[in-house]
Amino acid sequence: MVTLDKIYHAAFVLKGVARRTDLIDAANLGTDAHIFLKTENLQMTGSFKLRGAYYKISQLNEEQKKAGIIACSAGNHAQGVALAATKMGIHSVVCMPDGAPISKVEATKHLGAEVVLVKGAYDDAFAKACELQEETGATLIHPFDDDEVIAGQGTIGLEILEQLTDVDAVIVPIGGGGLISGVAYAIKNLNPNIKVYGVQATLAPSMLRSWESGEAITLETVTTFADGIAVKQPGKNTLALVREYVDDIVSVSEDEIAAAILMLIEKQKLISEGAGAVGVAAAMFHKLPINGKKVVCIVSGGNIDVNILSRVITRGLVTSGRNTTLQIALEDKPGQLLGVSQIISDCGGNVVSVHHERSDANMSIASCFLTIGLETRDFAQILQIKETLTRAGFHIVPVRSQ
Repeated sequence: MVTLDKIYHAAFVLKGVARRTDLIDAANLGTDAHIFLKTENLQMTGSFKLRGAYYKISQLNEEQKKAGIIACSAGNHAQGVALAATKMGIHSVVCMPDGAPISKVEATKHLGAEVVLVKGAYDDAFAKACELQEETGATLIHPFDDDEVIAGQGTIGLEILEQLTDVDAVIVPIGGGGLISGVAYAIKNLNPNIKVYGVQATLAPSMLRSWESGEAITLETVTTFADGIAVKQPGKNTLALVREYVDDIVSVSEDEIAAAILMLIEKQKLISEGAGAVGVAAAMFHKLPINGKKVVCIVSGGNIDVNILSRVITRGLVTSGRNTTLQIALEDKPGQLLGVSQIISDCGGNVVSVHHERSDANMSIASCFLTIGLETRDFAQILQIKETLTRAGFHIVPVRSQ
């Protein structure tokens, strides 16, 4: 069972191994709450997972250590296991989904683990890990449904209470539930008045659905780019702890997650992966009753694949009203483009791309579609540009794919 004594013991074991990550005042994130960020993205290996993995492995007996360890992970638990095992001189094998970010796969290898790529999602990698565990007799280090792992993650709750004694609420990302189980257990047992909220990706709501129904729900697919929380089914132990200690669970969309990543980059100079940003997204998009409260968002990891970062930023710009595309039906005659660009300039917008389309069979022979990409300040400026163009006699139409 998870106990406060076990969480305090984990905190002792993790001294000198896991960083006591900073709690950053982030009041400029544009929410109605006073937000603080628990920066686990700056943890060793770039995520909180080191805490639970190291504590679990440290509690194995000598026979178990000699037999080696096996783990399954979308990437962050993999790195925690690899680092912990290598530090203790233990051979480790980690099963990862074949769609895991290349950066996480390579980092796991560099930390000393043998990596086995498995076709599918996290749950498919878990099935493969169980198969290998039966074949080899190695010890399986579960990424979330394990008391020692949960206790290790619970040390974050202890640190938050020490760093912000008057905290009103803590917002925690949820995949399988190990992080929120440990954090909620620690916080609620030390101060039950503090609210603990969980956040999932809308495209991977396994804990949310299970929490609502009262029993573990297995999703057919999970498709979120927040790979760290892309779990089809929560743990049995974590679901029980979440139902007992968590006040509410909400979900956020892919666009909302992208906007939160962008906000963290711009306002706090922090890089977060999708899973790490869901708590900030929930605060930014008013998913929880936190107005006027002191709220800690746990930024659980920063291991985002740089190959998708530019796409995520672009989505974040669109979602935040910082980037938009307008399509205008024009008479194909001189001066039309000048008139449009002058209005955009007068409204303070910045044109970054222009495309003329004259071949659409549905348009008049003497007309064209003008598609313009814009950089803008916010949605209010986009509306101002549209209204000004309309008053000037230009006809804005829905954007057509090129």
